[in-house]
Order: sequence, then C-alpha cells, then structure tokens
Amino acid sequence: MTSNYRRQPATVDQPKGTYAFVSLGCPKNTVDSERMLGLLDIDGYQLVRDPVGADFVVVNTCGFIEAARAESFASIDEAIDLKRAGKTRGVIVSGCLAERQKEQLLEERPEIDSLVGVFGREEITRVADRLIGDLDEQRSVFQAAPIRALPDGDRLRITPPHFAYLKVSEGCDRLCTFCAIPKMRGKHVTKPIEEVVREAEQLAADGVRELIIVAQDTTYYGLDLYGETRLTELLRAVEQVEGIRWIRLMYFYPMYIDDALIETIAASRKILPYIDIPLQHINDEMLRRMARRVTRDETETLLDNLYAGIPNLAVRTTLITGFPGETDEQFEELVEFVKRRKFQRLGVFTFSLEPDTPAATLPDPVDEQVMNDRCDRLMEVQQEVAFELAAKRMGSQTEVVIDNAVPGEKNVWVGRTYADAPDVDSCVFVTGGSRKLRAGSFVNCEVVAAQGYDLIAAAVGKPK
Repeated sequence: MTSNYRRQPATVDQPKGTYAFVSLGCPKNTVDSERMLGLLDIDGYQLVRDPVGADFVVVNTCGFIEAARAESFASIDEAIDLKRAGKTRGVIVSGCLAERQKEQLLEERPEIDSLVGVFGREEITRVADRLIGDLDEQRSVFQAAPIRALPDGDRLRITPPHFAYLKVSEGCDRLCTFCAIPKMRGKHVTKPIEEVVREAEQLAADGVRELIIVAQDTTYYGLDLYGETRLTELLRAVEQVEGIRWIRLMYFYPMYIDDALIETIAASRKILPYIDIPLQHINDEMLRRMARRVTRDETETLLDNLYAGIPNLAVRTTLITGFPGETDEQFEELVEFVKRRKFQRLGVFTFSLEPDTPAATLPDPVDEQVMNDRCDRLMEVQQEVAFELAAKRMGSQTEVVIDNAVPGEKNVWVGRTYADAPDVDSCVFVTGGSRKLRAGSFVNCEVVAAQGYDLIAAAVGKPK
C-alpha cells in the first residue's frame, strides 16, 4: 500500500495525527481525493507514505463496475489487515463504493472505523478527529447530493506537478441502462464559470501547465445552472488563464456539440484537438437498449462534423461488447465501424452486469466467453489501426510534454503528444541527448520508431 503524492504537505511541529491515503478510480475521484488531502493538510494532519505506524488509513474507493469494486475491496482488506496487526489505529473508507453499499460495508467489514460517502468528503477532518479521539458514536457520514457542485480548490495534488484534473460539474442526468453512476454521484450540477476559472488560476499558480477538463458529462455543462449549455463560454474563459499551455477535453457525451463549440476548439491556441467521447456502440438497437438517446446516423454526422471542423483531431472513444441481446450481426456492425473510422485511441470493455441498473433485468444475456472473444477481436482490429497510424508518423515532428524520466536510463524520458491523455493513452519515449529535459517540459520531437502502441522520438527543439 503506497501513497503517491506529488508535494510534501505543510509541516507542523505537532501534527494532530498521521495518515496514509489510497486513491482509486477515475480522474473525478482523483479530484475528490486531492480535496480531502488538502482539507486534512490544512487541519494539521500529516500525510505519510508508509501506512505502517500511521494513525489511520483512508481508502477512497471506486464502485463503478465489478473489477473496480474488487480492487477497492482488496485495498480495504489490506488496510484492515494492518489494523488487525496493530500497525495502524483506524480505517476510513470513502468514495463511490462507500456511497453505493453504505451500511452493508460496515456489516461485512466491521473493522472499518468510518464510512464517508461521495458528498460527505467535506467532513473528512471531522471524521478523522473522531477516530483520533476514540469517539465511535457516528461511524458513517452520508450527505444528500448537493444542488450546487462542491468546491475543489485548496487541493493537495497527487498528479505530477505539470498537469491536473479540473472538474467542471458533478453527477449525471443520463440514464444509460448499464451505468450506476447517477445512483452514486447524483444528478448533474454545474460548477459556475467563475468558480472553475478561480480553480484553474490556483492550479496554474501551483505550476500546472496542462489542464484536463473532466466531468461525468462534460457537454451537458451549464444546462442545469444557466438554462443552456455553456461549455463554449467556459472554455473561452479558462483559455485566458495565464501559465496554462494545454487544455485537454474528456468525457464528452455525443450530444450538445454545436458549431460554436467546434469552432472554439479549432481556433484555440491552448485547447488541444483531442476529444474523449465514449460512444459505447454503433448499432441502433444496442444504442436504444443502452438508452443512449443517439442513433448511428447522428453519431456518424457528429464525427464527420468534428473531423471536418477541427484540424488534426484525435478522437478517443470506448465501446462495450456483450451488452444483453448483442447479436453476431450487431457486433460485426461495430467491427466495421471501428475499421472504417480508424479512431486514434480506443478502449473496449466487456459488459459488466450491475445489480442495481436496468440492464441487469434485460433478456438475452451474452455468454461471458463470447463477450471476451468479441472484446479481443475488437482490440485486434484497433491494434491494426493504431500500428498503421503510428507508421504514418515516422519522420514527422510533434510537440511532446515530458512526464518523467525512465528509471535507470540516461537522458531517456516518457512523454505524451496532444493525442495522449495520462494513464489511458499511449506514450512517447524521448531521448534528450544533451538537452536539459525535465518533467513538465514541452519539446519538439522527431518520431523515429514505434514500439507497440507507443512512439520513440528524439528531441529536436529547445525545451519550453
């Protein structure tokens, strides 16, 4: 169990207590983790890397699908084992799994000292105080979903210094039949433009050069608060923040993407021509059963407009195989779609049956082996696409942001192009030669080779 934090928290002569922190799940959960870390830091608690000997361990969990829950349970059990062995005093479990299972978690794992739901995160210091003070009269903190997005300022970031996630809204109004997020994260609530800009300025002052815009449904931004979508206005405002070089867009739903938004992205000096837009499927019947509220024709038109309107656009998408009722013919339609569209980045998931979702009751389940075989085949198709696109980049030049040095290697760095989001996309191995590269540098590179999905490049410009 490790705590991967970027900077040392504030030092205090006599900390109220020491703690280790485990952050799991998506970038939105990462923001929640950073907010709790910041609150604990401000309140005088000291973060430590090694949980052995710490007063308590916080596990911020993911509860999205079965694989994520299994990872969360494993981390919780690891913390409980430390407590049983007398190596830590307490275990606090927070996040989506806590929100989803609530008191059931305490019944199954009574050694957990406190549960903190998604919207109880602002109470983390009060929970820690009770644990340190041996007060056990209240073991769970669950708040109703807020009517206004929670603040995400004053974070203790766990991302590298040069990039950060900027959450612009919370919750989701979509009712996709396979997804339990609305049950855990509530309805969509927009964070006001001026508040998002304030957070962006705070992050820029902290050394951030790449902002990654995240939400459960980014293109829905503003509809609940302003009566209309205002992502375009938000992006124009964030673009004015000094010190930011790249703005990356994640979690677009394939609705509310109009000409003004496309033109804003295309004309921007900072907004990258990169859009993460999970499509899930392309067959109309599958889209209907998923309650995606878009058709194949609408999706094709949207993609045509995006590629036509934004030069050098890189699209990342995710797809689901084995959704209940998916036939061989419908899957082949999906395969043909991936072959023809040649997405720059693509991920595939097998259907995860979530007990408290409408999809759990749909007829005609797909055999697990069939799901896996379809997933493998789709990734094989995408592999050919990815290798073909990489081959076309040989000899070209591109700007790369340096993330970190390769351990044990001299002047070899790991970076990303504009087409690569952290953790989910490819990377670039950069040889720096005599150039003074460092994490957070932006440098022009010449692509010289490919290694699987990744590129190998040589730095040819001066770092910026």
